[in-house]
Amino acid sequence: MIEFVLMIFMLVAAMNFATHFIALRKGNFNAYRRDPEARWMLLLILASVIGIAVFININNVYSTPFRSLRFAAFNVISIATTSGFVTTDYGSWPVFAPMWMLFLSSVCANTGSTGGGIKMFRSLILMKQSLREMFTLVHPQAVAPLKVAGQVVPNGVVYSVLAFIFLYFITIVVLVFALLISGLDFISAFSAIVACINNVGPGLNVVGPGSGYGALNDFQCWTCIAAMFLGRIEIITFAVLFTPTFWRK
Repeated sequence: MIEFVLMIFMLVAAMNFATHFIALRKGNFNAYRRDPEARWMLLLILASVIGIAVFININNVYSTPFRSLRFAAFNVISIATTSGFVTTDYGSWPVFAPMWMLFLSSVCANTGSTGGGIKMFRSLILMKQSLREMFTLVHPQAVAPLKVAGQVVPNGVVYSVLAFIFLYFITIVVLVFALLISGLDFISAFSAIVACINNVGPGLNVVGPGSGYGALNDFQCWTCIAAMFLGRIEIITFAVLFTPTFWRK
């Protein structure tokens, strides 16, 4: 029962607080149905919980399907919403499951929420922009505005989202290589940076839920600190400080 309550609050915290405000003020919970971020987040997490529960049950990680579903539900929701709570050492699961959970931590949380990552709104824009590019290749004369929740998204917003996602992944690559050159294995390095930049908490292997970050040396710890810092202040905001235009003003 306690786990179920915690899962509900983790999902609530990962949604846009403006949506909560509208739903409570109007007393109409259709606000959640109309919010594409909330819909996609809940759909993706639900599908992932079921899929991972089936996956670990097939691999005989737990003795019964119910236990597989219980541990999959809590830990998938926790990592996807970047809450960072764990009820089992999911690092011992077959590697697909924890890696998919780290992917969810990058895309699931909504804008205006407590979650980290690139946010679901940016993920939707990236997906829709990719589809629009493919459509315009086939129909080069067509006018195809990008819409989210029925509203046209200006091209300036689309370009800023693409720039953010590019910087996000480049930052991950640079910091992962920094940990690799320090002697950390790839799974530990990659999961540590993804977990830190999304402010998730546990990673895998050396930094997994059964161990933590205590085994890292000073350089590795400072690299993870940099990832957490960049993940929380928004990367573009920090990158602007290193542009000549900013200092000329």
